[in-house]
Amino acid sequence: MKKLFIVTGEYSGDIHAGCVVRALRNKYPDIEIEGIGGENLRNEGVKLFSDQKNMGVMGVSLSIIYNHIMLGKRVVDYIVNDYKPDLVLLIDYGAFNLNISKFLHKAGIKVYYYIPPQVWASRKWRINVIKKNIDKVLCIFPFEKELYESYGIKTHYCGHPLVSQLPEKANREEFFAKHGFDTSRKLVSVFPGSRKFELKNLAGVFIKSAKDLQKKHPELQFCISHAPNLPDDVYDKYIKDTDFKVIKGENQALLSVSDALILASGTVALEAALYKTPMIIAYRGPLVFYWIYLLVRCINMVCLPNIISKKFIVPEILEHNVSVHNISYNIEKLLYDKDARNAQIEGLSGVKALLSDKISSEEAASVIAEEFMQ
Repeated sequence: MKKLFIVTGEYSGDIHAGCVVRALRNKYPDIEIEGIGGENLRNEGVKLFSDQKNMGVMGVSLSIIYNHIMLGKRVVDYIVNDYKPDLVLLIDYGAFNLNISKFLHKAGIKVYYYIPPQVWASRKWRINVIKKNIDKVLCIFPFEKELYESYGIKTHYCGHPLVSQLPEKANREEFFAKHGFDTSRKLVSVFPGSRKFELKNLAGVFIKSAKDLQKKHPELQFCISHAPNLPDDVYDKYIKDTDFKVIKGENQALLSVSDALILASGTVALEAALYKTPMIIAYRGPLVFYWIYLLVRCINMVCLPNIISKKFIVPEILEHNVSVHNISYNIEKLLYDKDARNAQIEGLSGVKALLSDKISSEEAASVIAEEFMQ
């Protein structure tokens, strides 16, 4: 019986991992799988070495660093000395996974990397770590294949998972009726992030911007998206000074029915692009992190739709430019300037065309199954 070990670090990685496992078992049912993940892997019958809640903590405190180091040591020891899989599949979560890949490679364990670190965006030197320690990269952007292969790295382009996994656009009338919105009024939705440090740095200015817009345009209605991976008390801490409706666990439906979006940067922007919903991106963190980012970045864009299309379709408001005025002004343009709105929608329409229509999880599963059949 072939054995696979999967390492994910965050909620999105667990979703993608679950899809890969499901597809893999259809192709190669006689397989034993363990890993680090969450409810999606658990629901697919994967035995978890550790819950990913121990992984998805952001920060640079000594306790966080120590816990990650110790978890990495324990999982490497288990993989190498006890489980001894035929293959380890790393998914996203670059800092942790690239580190353990060094020890797995040294121990002679074959390692594949699905959704590899975005070396094209920053810290390009990491590609040398990948070349040395990863046996095959399963990438999700078309331009990644050429980049990795130029370094002599075995690469398979799987297509982006969102293209096949993203639900159909929600029915606006039904969604509005369910949550008490007025279908005759425009809806602006606020997505302040899915990590604590994002809420700390963005929730306040996002909510103030929404209040500013509401004061200027009483006909608008607003909603705040509650990321499903964070407890209520964490969110309540940052949104307690607002009467806006909060919706939890319906991110994609909300993205699809909104008239405009205020977003923290991340995969959510690509989801919005695939729904062709007009948006602005605003992002800031501790100043020292921003300075480091400026030193290590390889491109001058942060928003995935812009990066994929190689042009500024979506306004990016970053660091010291994140203000109520800048956010409100750009949302007003998307709502009330027909030319600006249509231009962005047209630009977003081209994003999906640049991505493959491959079913990413099926592609990844096929590559793994092919390895097991050799």
